[in-house]
Amino acid sequence: MVSKILMYGLPSAAVAVGTALLNEDNRNTIFRKGFAFTQNHTPKSFDEHFPRGEWDKNWDFRDPTSLVDKSKWEKADEVGKKKLIEECKATASRNIFLIRHGQYHLDREQKHLTELGREQAELLGKRLANSDIKFTNMTMSTMTRATETANIILKHLPGDLPKSSSSLIEEGPPYPPVPDHKTWRPLDPEFYTEAARIESAFRKLIHRAPPSQKEDSYELIVCHANVIRYFICRALQFPPEGWLRMSLGNCSITWLVIRPKGHVSIRSVGDIGHLTPNKISFT
Repeated sequence: MVSKILMYGLPSAAVAVGTALLNEDNRNTIFRKGFAFTQNHTPKSFDEHFPRGEWDKNWDFRDPTSLVDKSKWEKADEVGKKKLIEECKATASRNIFLIRHGQYHLDREQKHLTELGREQAELLGKRLANSDIKFTNMTMSTMTRATETANIILKHLPGDLPKSSSSLIEEGPPYPPVPDHKTWRPLDPEFYTEAARIESAFRKLIHRAPPSQKEDSYELIVCHANVIRYFICRALQFPPEGWLRMSLGNCSITWLVIRPKGHVSIRSVGDIGHLTPNKISFT
């Protein structure tokens, strides 16, 4: 009996299976099930495919809700609160031009500009003068090389341009970089104190326009590469430890724009278009 079953049953079963597989609908069903079994997963949403962080809308603490007089807010009705918010809204943009100083003598205590550094500053001053931009003011670092660069630039700009000096934007280590630099390794206490100073400079100088400012401003800040690179990372809400991954030429222009709602964009980073190839340096 068994032998007969094997003799007639198995071939019959094989024919039946083969017939089923040859049927197109059955074959597709079987293969689909097999594929689903090996590749089964829950479909990802768009945000799961592209994970992103959140933009801090109140990064400078100058959102209208942060500027409202709290005592007036508590006493105001709904109409009054809306009025208070409107009064605290910025309406103008700030254009901030971060200028790196010219080439300087590395082997001197005061680190004055070299002859090339002075030429770079002259060329930069001419470019700014011919830009048709009416600059609003200038802030310069108190370090010698930055002050010399700023004074050369000022020769090409209107004599009544408001100007000031600030020690907050002097050079220094703004944040421990990743990856580490091979040879430049400040001590931990230097990072601890200098990073706080440069962060303080950022908070004081880089923010949206106040509600009282009615027209767009065009402001010059003459300082140093480390400071500028850190400002770029902070303003764009990029990781601050990445500042050393950028390189800025001497007398370069970095153009930062801060919109009324606190949105930030970069128009240029390290622009040295005013320098011919033989005038470019990165010291």
